[in-house]
Amino acid sequence: MRYDRTVHLDTDFATTVSHVREALAAQGFGILTEIDVTATLKAKLDHDMEDYVILGACNPPLAHRALETDRTIGLLLPCNVVVRRAGDRTVVQVLDPGTMVALTGLDALRPVAEEATHRLDAALASLTKDA
Repeated sequence: MRYDRTVHLDTDFATTVSHVREALAAQGFGILTEIDVTATLKAKLDHDMEDYVILGACNPPLAHRALETDRTIGLLLPCNVVVRRAGDRTVVQVLDPGTMVALTGLDALRPVAEEATHRLDAALASLTKDA
């Protein structure tokens, strides 16, 4: 089972992170957390790796609906969005919201997952139009 939705871009890392933030905001997602994996691994393990950041994106109305259906779904929230370098390209990946339904087996989460998928796909599509 694929659990990601991915686009590959020719824009530089910093520009891509900025565009991802804007694209997510246009779809009603705010960024609750940001983990700079590159800096963390360098600081904690003295390990050098490519640019890699994890953004914790949240659409409050969708999160509320999901939590009203299943309080345990918080384990899968917020929606993680990864921006990373892969050679001379930048990769943007989001966790497929359908994973919530697949992992929990709760059909009641399907409408939330479908709307989140629609919004995240729109955000990803907007990144490829601008690239």
